[in-house]
Amino acid sequence: MKKLLTFTALSTILAAAQVQAAGFHLREQSAAAQGNAYAGATAGAENLSYAYFNAAGITRQKGTNINVGGTYIAPKAEMKNVRDEGGVRDPDSHNVVHAAVAPNMAISHQLNEKAYIALALNVPFGMITKYDEAWAGAEHGVTSKIISATFTPMAAYKATDKLSLGVGLPIQYLKAKLTSRKFMAGREGYNSSVQGDAIDFGWQLSSMYEFNENTRVGLSYRSKIQHKLNGKSKLRATLPMFPAQPDQDIYAHLNMPAMLSLGVFHQINDKWSVMAEYQRVFWSSFRDLYIRYKHGDAMVSLDGKGTREKWRDTNFYALGASYKMDDQWKLRLGMAYDQAAARMNHRTPRIPDSDRLWYSAGLNYQYNEKLSFDFAYTYIYAHKARLDTARTGNSGKNVTAEYTNSVQLFGFSLNYKF
Repeated sequence: MKKLLTFTALSTILAAAQVQAAGFHLREQSAAAQGNAYAGATAGAENLSYAYFNAAGITRQKGTNINVGGTYIAPKAEMKNVRDEGGVRDPDSHNVVHAAVAPNMAISHQLNEKAYIALALNVPFGMITKYDEAWAGAEHGVTSKIISATFTPMAAYKATDKLSLGVGLPIQYLKAKLTSRKFMAGREGYNSSVQGDAIDFGWQLSSMYEFNENTRVGLSYRSKIQHKLNGKSKLRATLPMFPAQPDQDIYAHLNMPAMLSLGVFHQINDKWSVMAEYQRVFWSSFRDLYIRYKHGDAMVSLDGKGTREKWRDTNFYALGASYKMDDQWKLRLGMAYDQAAARMNHRTPRIPDSDRLWYSAGLNYQYNEKLSFDFAYTYIYAHKARLDTARTGNSGKNVTAEYTNSVQLFGFSLNYKF
């Protein structure tokens, strides 16, 4: 039987995104929805950017439309009180995650009175995290990068005056590069890196029901995407007793979770509207991480075990309100609670996940009948995360630490109707 090498390096990528959404999901796909902390995103359909959350909402976008936008993600994850199993304390780390931009764009076209089509490009996963190479948990991970892009053809059909149905076929590209470092008898031992990529498919079904012109509800289900990453594993020694190994072809499985979303939107009067959102993310499909060699078993395992994650399904709740100040300006407000995917006893240095609170505000500017702009700002406060690797049951040096996490999000989008 071929040896299994723990895919511990891959799990480091998950820490990159954990500070702004549970697990490693990037929720930032619409500046308009961000202004309400994504409350009512599944029922919003105010412009084309909402199509990511509910394809059925395309039926509210008459004619031909485009949306182009992005979110600047500025995370902060301070690691303090770091100690290894020998009681040796590391210096505090100021920030182990890096800023990034998550772009999004979409185009839609009305075929006739009932049928609509659209294409969307989104970045649902990805950021960068980097620890100091000499930190106490370097064997658990040093540098991690992930790049993802999802291209989704969508179609929507207005079945009745009140009911719209939507379908999408997400085509997702995922690429990762990860490094870690092992020390031998207090000295340098070897550096390892794993990199791979994959293209895989999923599906999504959605619906929107409009009780009247003021009230609507949206429901959407996005399937999990089962990725099989193919790539290379490298091991480079810094001590003669542990010679370098040849590069190995590897593969590994990583599932992007299924998601179920329910949103409600209600227009109170000409000025005020309110909205709410609930989302269930099925992270329980993420149990552990392994890497397997395609040819032979010559390369030495880093620890001989798998990384047990044992994540749980999570809940996201959001409430929001919008106020139309005049014919051109609209103010958006919202707040949300986002549950952590990693339980305390299964928190790892790669994924110091914790519950978080969202506080959002946004503006919509209607320049003319065809062109509008959205701006949004979000501050995310994450509860302090306590790390103790001895509790996880994973191999490697035991490390304890505390993480203090927060994120600022700056969103912008342009909407144009032809």
